[in-house]
Amino acid sequence: MVDADQTFVIVGGGLAGAKAAETLRAEGFTGRVILICDERDHPYVRPPLSKGFLLGKETRESVFVHEPAWYAQNDIELHLGQTVDRIERGARTVRFGDDGTLVHYDKLLLATGAEPRRLDIPGTDLAGVHHLRRLAHAERLKGVLASLGRDNGHLVIAGAGWIGLEIAAAAREYGAEVTVIEPEPTPLYGVLGPELGNVFAELHREHGVRFHFGARLTEIVGQDGMVLAVRTDDGEEHPAHDVLAAIGAAPRTSLAEAAGLALAERAHGGGIAVDHKLRTSDPDIHAAGDVASFPHGLFDTRLRVEHWANALNGGPVAARAMLGQDVAYDRVPYFFTDQYDLGMEYSGWAPPGSYDEVVIRGDAGKREFIAFWVKEGRVLAGMNVNVWDVTEPIQKLIRDRAPVDTEALANPHVPLESLGA
Repeated sequence: MVDADQTFVIVGGGLAGAKAAETLRAEGFTGRVILICDERDHPYVRPPLSKGFLLGKETRESVFVHEPAWYAQNDIELHLGQTVDRIERGARTVRFGDDGTLVHYDKLLLATGAEPRRLDIPGTDLAGVHHLRRLAHAERLKGVLASLGRDNGHLVIAGAGWIGLEIAAAAREYGAEVTVIEPEPTPLYGVLGPELGNVFAELHREHGVRFHFGARLTEIVGQDGMVLAVRTDDGEEHPAHDVLAAIGAAPRTSLAEAAGLALAERAHGGGIAVDHKLRTSDPDIHAAGDVASFPHGLFDTRLRVEHWANALNGGPVAARAMLGQDVAYDRVPYFFTDQYDLGMEYSGWAPPGSYDEVVIRGDAGKREFIAFWVKEGRVLAGMNVNVWDVTEPIQKLIRDRAPVDTEALANPHVPLESLGA
């Protein structure tokens, strides 16, 4: 069968899906490419939603992966505001949820992403309770933060992860009062550990953010449909005009599960289980982006990564695999954040209990340093804070898997490029 006779369907109109469609055309695929997005907006990137766009420093147009005209110019059949509610693997069809239309596929890519986890407590139906995942959420939240800033209003954020901290920074820049409720003893405890988590705690405290650690929300108190306060499981009550739930995201696997595709274990972050070519348990179906759980040889485990770079790089690899190319997805996980005057990049994977020590190069007190998570002399992960152009050597140290001299690793006068294999 020649390309022109084939139909490739992509379910999910985020960055992974859009980059997969782009790659199919760039690689010379001449068949039908159908991209199905359950949002009415064209595919966009998500980092600005909690950073530049939320702060009003980036325009709405700047968040889109491609200009709207690009899809027609490249013969991409874009279906906005439509869902797929069923995959028939035997017939190789997907069914649109709104009218039951069946569409045949020769290859199918699931790039369905993730969705915010919801607070399961009384009061979540109040008008002032928010989540951030979609462009529409960010547009609404931008107005909320501006209003809180004007009126000296109070935002309570449930969760001190990356999204919670980025929104706390944005809210303070608008002038809102901010309290962050977090069950762990520091922000980012499960990602960075207590030492590095405290760096971010102090950064936010310096900018007026209040933290309440070791507690969870138990109730959002309201009157006449509006938020008045929140209560925590240690008996405290905090004033609030709005509440943001930033307690993580869950992979959107229901479509894959109903189709009988293999899923990853919860211990590995859940998601759709794929191989190194991002193929699911059905060789005609691939998965990429936030929803995909892939085996990573560097870390000898299965990973599901919810960051921009994973979608940016995973979509093209899946597209090439759909075309039959010999590819493997083995990127070192990477993400970044911007909060106030702090910029950070993180490469690698080092969950709690996986490393022996954290080696600091530079001055953590001045927030100009690189942190390395090390096990038996090997670098598992590195985070550069207000230190730039070091991602490549950090990732090389991770890929080398070779023991390094930790004293040299900590010494800023020893070039990173001289370490490792």
